[in-house]
Amino acid sequence: MVIIEKKTACPCGGTNYTQCCGRFHGGTLPDTAEQLMRSRYSAYVMGLMDYVRQTWYPRTQPAQDELAHDAATKWLGLEVKKHVPMGDEATVEFVARYKVGGRAHRLHEVSRFVREDGKWFYVNGSFPERK
Repeated sequence: MVIIEKKTACPCGGTNYTQCCGRFHGGTLPDTAEQLMRSRYSAYVMGLMDYVRQTWYPRTQPAQDELAHDAATKWLGLEVKKHVPMGDEATVEFVARYKVGGRAHRLHEVSRFVREDGKWFYVNGSFPERK
């Protein structure tokens, strides 16, 4: 697990971790699917796999042993392309850049989210083809 100082920039691109994703990692519920997606990205960066699992929709959630933190992955940045709220459902399209073994990669995903009892969950994602 990575420890981030209070005044450090947030991995998701926010200026202050404590005021950005840190509050969600500490128990505050995100108001939007985009906030949840950003906090999940930051959790991956920091190795907070319990948070990743807790924010995954129970019906599509992988087993705990499938969510091991990969310390060899170096996350480089996040770009949110689109957030489409539709009541208690939403999609968030994003591109996350990372390196493994010195080789650069990008993850382009359109994630689906649902809100139940006021809490947002990640359901699943699709991967648009590159143009």
